[in-house]
Amino acid sequence: MGVISAIGIGVGETLRSLLEGRSGIGRIAYLETSHCDLPSGEVKLNNAGLCALLGLDFKSDYARTALLGAVAVREALSSAGILEAFDTHTALVSGTTVGGMDVTERHICNDAEENTNWDFITRQDCGSATEFVTDLFPVFDFSTTSSTACSSAANAILFGRDLIRSGRYDRVVAGGSESLSRFHLNGFNSLQILDREPCRPFDSTRAGLNLGEGAGYVVLESERSVKERGARPLCLLAGCGNACDAYHQTASSPDGEGAFLAMNKALKDSGLKPSMIDYVNAHGTGTQNNDLSEGRALERVFGIGKVPPVSSTKSFTGHTTSASGGIEAVISILALQHGFVPSNLNFSRQMEELSFVPSTAGDTGCDIRNVLCNAFGFGGNDTSVIFSKTEESK
Repeated sequence: MGVISAIGIGVGETLRSLLEGRSGIGRIAYLETSHCDLPSGEVKLNNAGLCALLGLDFKSDYARTALLGAVAVREALSSAGILEAFDTHTALVSGTTVGGMDVTERHICNDAEENTNWDFITRQDCGSATEFVTDLFPVFDFSTTSSTACSSAANAILFGRDLIRSGRYDRVVAGGSESLSRFHLNGFNSLQILDREPCRPFDSTRAGLNLGEGAGYVVLESERSVKERGARPLCLLAGCGNACDAYHQTASSPDGEGAFLAMNKALKDSGLKPSMIDYVNAHGTGTQNNDLSEGRALERVFGIGKVPPVSSTKSFTGHTTSASGGIEAVISILALQHGFVPSNLNFSRQMEELSFVPSTAGDTGCDIRNVLCNAFGFGGNDTSVIFSKTEESK
């Protein structure tokens, strides 16, 4: 797996931040915006720094989404031992929705007025960020892009699973990448769901989300291929579920129907009972609507008073939108590997409507065998994935 976000570059730094309870949310430093007062989870490198990480000469028409994705994919390929394996029947499924909007923002006014170079417009397409990664790492013989808003990366994982089950590919690198942009920030601000303080998921005083950016990918591989290579799996992708309640363009349904269906489908796919889930990495955006809707869905799935430890790690990274399912998949696997429940930072008051409170202790030494990870998108496109320990990964 590979990851980059506001709490670190790489899996190791991400793990340390989670264990130390160190949030990456702060004042905007790199995005050119008049809204620098809005707390956000920026990656602590500018584009030139990202290029340096990748060994590339800096170019102004590189999309930040593409650069972030390339950093995380490289780490994932390297950790799986396939960075330079050129005949591996490996696919890339990458999720993004903003794509290269930041490139368009840098060029559109001047270039449109001067009617000169319009090559930059090709960077805006979501698939362009995926193609950038495949050009850098020629190990892929198939690639495609998932774009379902905040469930994009989780749906990339689900589709990657299906590609392997079909027998078409031995390995699929799946996840997502997203960068901050003015379009992005202003859009969420116009919906009046951005908090001007650090976000407080599942708190009765919650006032909205903090946007973030980053990328996260996992390398999915068939059991047969793992055995042939002598690889050691980190965990098992035990189950996936996707549902779309289509309740509203942006809002979740009051009873969390889409989330309820997605979680139940993932449980059915895994063969696990709800009581066997040891930790839920919640979507948990910190908005009035999401946290109540998801909370009710969790109570429907697990039962009142029976909800397992829950936390939203968006209080660490900010809401990385299309990348969130990939970044939080990595975090979920880290929780499995190292036996801890990430803290739900900034929580202080229980929601009256819910019977449970999120985990705030950052408990370590936990026996965690199955983790449920949620990613819910606009339009009610909701996806849940379950990661489990295997004998090989213990």
